Amino acid sequence: MTTTSMRSSHTASLLDGEIVEESALGSIRRITADNLPILKGLSIKRVVLNPGAMRTPHWHANANELTYCISGTALVSILDDGSRFATFVVTAGQMFHAASGSLHHIENIGTDVAEFIIAFRDERPEDFGFGATLGAFSDAVLGNTYDLPASDMAKIRRDTSTLPPNPPADRKLAARVGDPVVPTAAYFNDPHKFDIEAQAPGLNYVSGSARFARDQYWPALEDMSMYSLRVTEDGMREPHWHPVTAEMGYVQQGDARMTVMNPDGTLDTWTMTTGEMYFIPRAYPHHIENIGTDEWHFLIFFDQSFPADIGYRASASAYSREVLAAAFDTHIDDLPNFPFTPADPLIVKRTNPVD
Repeated sequence: MTTTSMRSSHTASLLDGEIVEESALGSIRRITADNLPILKGLSIKRVVLNPGAMRTPHWHANANELTYCISGTALVSILDDGSRFATFVVTAGQMFHAASGSLHHIENIGTDVAEFIIAFRDERPEDFGFGATLGAFSDAVLGNTYDLPASDMAKIRRDTSTLPPNPPADRKLAARVGDPVVPTAAYFNDPHKFDIEAQAPGLNYVSGSARFARDQYWPALEDMSMYSLRVTEDGMREPHWHPVTAEMGYVQQGDARMTVMNPDGTLDTWTMTTGEMYFIPRAYPHHIENIGTDEWHFLIFFDQSFPADIGYRASASAYSREVLAAAFDTHIDDLPNFPFTPADPLIVKRTNPVD
């Protein structure tokens, strides 16, 4: 059975995702397992910051974070365990990694809107806002912490109603007061940051290219990675599967069609456009095809630091024609003349019309 639709159990629109916060400062929308139950080990968020706005300091209790900057110029700060502090500037096409539990913030320091696509290494990431956590403790406790009179802490605007149903409020988006403070060192290289689009394509074909953010190039990565994949109007990501790796993708630009085979033998085929995301569980066979008139650009996140895949093209070369004939229940003389392929090409040219 084949299901063809604009939506399936594998996909959702991130642009129409669950609203975490939305105001004149910007917006935060997310897709988690609460919205897309098939998600496992990964989830995704879109953060839009207007000029002068920030994603306030926070941390994630159960998930590493991998962030791609779509547009704008932002200052990122990260306080890791051991009091290691980093601050750096990111622009379009650059990425950063924040470990689970590390305190970090994102601040738009430019004159244009800053947009980020963020992948988390959990289907239901847990957040703590630094401002909200101050509301969990009394003025006296905070005063003792900072060696200040308790009365000084009373001046900070925070919610101290810690009993249900009024937990401390978490202001995820806030406006900066005054001009941004950008240390000179913020323009230096930092291990948390990776300029993926400045890299030469790891794979480059006539019909597309792929750039890689994985641990072989970015040692900060532990259990996540990302491919920046571009395919021309006559290209296709060949059918393949990832043996031990789940895949979560975001359509940055273009129109595509995807097919996934589920373990019960059902097929799910749907079309996607800019702003939509999808999830493929580990080892599910799938393919992506450009059905538009322009190049498409996908941001593809994985739950491993170095994802592996097996493609159909090389798979046909792994076995004798006798084995393939038996597997396909086809007379050996009727088998196609499969080309010998010792290594999968990742992207292939679409010589046949879209069916």
